Amino acid sequence: MRYFATSKSGSKNYFSRASSFFNIMKLKTSLLILFVGLAAKGAMAWGDHRLPSYRALERMPEVAQAVPAKVEPLQAFLRAEESAIEKSLAQQEVWASTHLSFYPALPATLAFKANPSLDDEARKKAFLMALRVAPNYPFALYYQPDPGKPRPADAPLPHNAVNTLPVSAGVAFSYFPLKPDQSIDVLSVLATASEEPDNGVDINLWADNPSDWGKLLGFGPQPFGNPSLPYSSQAPFHMGFYHESPVIYKAAGFVTRTFPLLRQHQFATLSVLAFRTGHPYWGWRFAGLALHYVQDLTQPFHASLSPGDGVTKMIGINLLAMAGLPKWKDDLVILLSNRHLALESYQATSMRRNATMQRDSTIEVSLRSMEKDATYPAWTDNYVRDVVSAQAAANGEAIVQAILESMPKTYVSDPQFDFGPKSSTIALNEEVERSASNGSRQRLEATIAELLGNYGAHSRNAVRGILKASSQP
Repeated sequence: MRYFATSKSGSKNYFSRASSFFNIMKLKTSLLILFVGLAAKGAMAWGDHRLPSYRALERMPEVAQAVPAKVEPLQAFLRAEESAIEKSLAQQEVWASTHLSFYPALPATLAFKANPSLDDEARKKAFLMALRVAPNYPFALYYQPDPGKPRPADAPLPHNAVNTLPVSAGVAFSYFPLKPDQSIDVLSVLATASEEPDNGVDINLWADNPSDWGKLLGFGPQPFGNPSLPYSSQAPFHMGFYHESPVIYKAAGFVTRTFPLLRQHQFATLSVLAFRTGHPYWGWRFAGLALHYVQDLTQPFHASLSPGDGVTKMIGINLLAMAGLPKWKDDLVILLSNRHLALESYQATSMRRNATMQRDSTIEVSLRSMEKDATYPAWTDNYVRDVVSAQAAANGEAIVQAILESMPKTYVSDPQFDFGPKSSTIALNEEVERSASNGSRQRLEATIAELLGNYGAHSRNAVRGILKASSQP
């Protein structure tokens, strides 16, 4: 089945009725302007995947009881298994062309070929280019410890040894080195790798991005967002709008050019390959990378263009913009960005505090709970789209309502205020505790806990899917 199929009953009639009210070509242009704005600041989903991943996976038997993994450089894995990797990447390409609408084929010159004469660095670059990720991403040997545990005695690595993006204001990540052949618990590998795609894996991959490789990878121009902003360039790999109205897809087909499903499949199949060929460290690390894209789509602001708003409102705002009244469109862009960032800030701050103080809130309890895991369908190629993102899109209205009820109106209801540039100076959690009623604050916590409960269940089911595939011939 190809994603973004629009064969749902009644979709053609719906579209023909809608098209009688506006010129479709003008709407395309207007929606492009709107969605560029909506996605420009929305590349991040949950704040710090590492923390919710530690909580979600720490009591999962398959992880908690796993044998520690022996650390191995990526170059060693590639050298040992280059023939199997060539076959796996070729199979990934067939899968993508079959399952993903609007998938741009990998340029033939980038296909990975086993070549024992290459040195390690040349083989690594060939692999990254064939995978169509940023070839300057180091894939360093490192881990990020659980903030609830004692800080390691080792000196941390410099930021740029791990992360190709600039240091973000107000965010303090510490990357601690690993050495080849060192043993490490698999929870640390998974949790660390689940944050990794936000460290530069998907940066500047489009033809109009400021990079040497964007024009070579074959993805074409960036479909939405600002191509000159690094975080914006990763947005189409971390967002997936699979449950919008058929009108949106007809009017703005560019929103279908998103690739979190590609990335999840790529890293999951590489994980299976690594486990099967006796490279458990890379089995767990690729699994953690695959988890990131599943986890991103549990966030309503990554699974819906405008959470809580219907297609009628979006089209109405665009019609006003087309008529020379852009204020409502500009306001919507700011408000959606502010609410997204405020949710992310509140969740991440709450979890860091709780980890440091070694206490549980409803969020941590919900992340660990495995009660919902078996209520979902068995893991398949369609699970991320049909289960994960569908659920998140349906939860958009609830989280927006909880945000509006509990957070200061200046931050989430005033389009004259831009939360992003000021976020590092805002003590949002303290302000919510001070000003929100007990009832509204509890509803916010409960709604976030519900979303992160989904995050936990889907993360565990994804790991189970990989481990099951790894055990089969």
